[in-house]
Amino acid sequence: MYKRKIIKVPRFQESEGFYTTKKLSEHMSKIRSTNTKPEKILGKKLWGLGLRYRKHVKKLPGKPDFVFNKYNVVIFIDGDFWHGYNWKKKKDIIKKNRDYWIPKIEKNIQRDKEQTELLIKMGYKVLRFWEHDVKMDFDACIQKILKELEKNGLVRKPHNYCQRQMV
Repeated sequence: MYKRKIIKVPRFQESEGFYTTKKLSEHMSKIRSTNTKPEKILGKKLWGLGLRYRKHVKKLPGKPDFVFNKYNVVIFIDGDFWHGYNWKKKKDIIKKNRDYWIPKIEKNIQRDKEQTELLIKMGYKVLRFWEHDVKMDFDACIQKILKELEKNGLVRKPHNYCQRQMV
């Protein structure tokens, strides 16, 4: 499936030389891959605007967070750490279990690129937002989505879009 060199990620086991504390292990086990806070916030707003979507469609590469089949648009919200935001700087900061985390995140970055390419070949417009963008610049994310949906067939902005500005 991958055109590029496949990045090997070692198993995270003590026998491989990796170790974590019980407290950190518990914390990591609570991190969600779907229905994250940014997804919920964005989904609620889009639904409130009258835009209908499907979530985590398994038949599409990467199981996009939001799929607008009618407009051939898919949206991913990528976690800053897991998907390598500002990776060139951040990878130097990782101190513990570097031999695991660096290949793990680089493989995620590689997989994201591959899935984006596949979706584009399938005729989808792919929008990717960083988790911090959804949290910090929410309105800009919504504007970008609406702009793309309009380009791909949405006749007009949803009727209650301006409701937030009027309050």
